Amino acid sequence: MRHLLVFADRDDAEEVAETLEEWLGQPPRVVRETLAGEDDAEDAQWVVVIEEVDDAFLGRVDALAEQYDGWRES
Repeated sequence: MRHLLVFADRDDAEEVAETLEEWLGQPPRVVRETLAGEDDAEDAQWVVVIEEVDDAFLGRVDALAEQYDGWRES
């Protein structure tokens, strides 16, 4: 299953991606996602994409995202 960690700030997304790379042994993708219906680039969010992680590991992922004011969507 694919999980998306959503952040307002690019630096936060990149820091989380670096930590996840250390934990998972492979770099997650970091992409910019524009909110549906929004034309303003200010409304874009940064998303870290991870795939196929153990459900028990998701608690650590959620805690990490929260440290950077982000959240996880499955």
